[in-house]
Amino acid sequence: MRLVPVQSRADLRAFVDFPLQLHPTDRYVPLLSSVIAAHRRSAELFLVRDRHGVVVGRTSMHRSAAFDSKVGPRQLFGHTEFVDDDDVFATIMDGVETRANGRPLFGPVALLPNQTGGVITSGFDDRGFVDSAWNPAYYPDMYDRHGFHRRFEADTWLVDLNGTATATGSPLTAGAPVVADQDHGFAFDDARIAAEQIVIRHGSRWHLRSQLPILRRMLNASFAQLGYYTDISADQLAEQTDGLAFLLDEALLLWLEKAGRPVAFVVTVPDISEYLMSVGGRLGVLNQLRLLATHGRYRSDAVLIIKGTVPDEQGRGYLTLLSRELHRNLARNGYRTLRSTFVERTNIASAAQYRRAGGRPLHGYTFYERGAAA
Repeated sequence: MRLVPVQSRADLRAFVDFPLQLHPTDRYVPLLSSVIAAHRRSAELFLVRDRHGVVVGRTSMHRSAAFDSKVGPRQLFGHTEFVDDDDVFATIMDGVETRANGRPLFGPVALLPNQTGGVITSGFDDRGFVDSAWNPAYYPDMYDRHGFHRRFEADTWLVDLNGTATATGSPLTAGAPVVADQDHGFAFDDARIAAEQIVIRHGSRWHLRSQLPILRRMLNASFAQLGYYTDISADQLAEQTDGLAFLLDEALLLWLEKAGRPVAFVVTVPDISEYLMSVGGRLGVLNQLRLLATHGRYRSDAVLIIKGTVPDEQGRGYLTLLSRELHRNLARNGYRTLRSTFVERTNIASAAQYRRAGGRPLHGYTFYERGAAA
């Protein structure tokens, strides 16, 4: 086995294509090829080739000063895919170990846990979705056999919306009749809306760029207390939301203002996973136009990317109100399922939001570490 750097266009194409050849096309959702190309600016990409030159694995290696300051010095690895062969996995990790210079190894992350990465540990029969991992069952077994231990264990979530009655209005929507018993499991005292000067704002296709700084401030403040989280820069958020505007369902990107101050948010998008599967993660201009022309096909499933409340306003029910508004909008617009990216198992309050709506854990989820001090 040889671990070789990605140098040519052919190498990069092989790097992008490898998991598409390795995994079932109806379960694995590829990361956008444009995102992989962008990650190449910050990480070194590698292929594992067997003695015949056939690609049997891939990985990336990098470091992050921000992550080091959060959890201590780490050698990060990501984009890690491999056939079910201990020699292939050992070749990858020997290479990472060599670069580590004594640092513990942590991953897979691309480029950080609050961007993409991770390994699913259960739910292998259920397809993946955007901004989340999918892998076969031998992946966690391989990490376990090679001396890794789990960090930041979590679950993704699935909420079946088929049984949800269609909402006919909201006290936050001007002129809409209010149906008090359609709270979708999220009870909130509506008298507080006027008393606390609460307003719900929506995302805008035309003004998303100017709305991103508002979301970024709330995001960084509300997630700073989580052990894996590092602040998202303006450039990182712009990269992660690139292309979102033309797909945005404005009723699903929400934030709450209290007396004019943004204090809570929820970012949900139509689930285009099946389209990304069909184009192998290549969302160039032509495929973007095709997606735009057929976007109505992808308005039955949604993915909740992230949600949160700024620290000094937590525990006051504002995310409950936003969740009620979100679920009313999902019902009104005909969505049938809501999936959520991973929620740490220690984050009981966040998981409770999905249980209230009748949701269930979908995939077990974890990151892996090796060589850390006890």
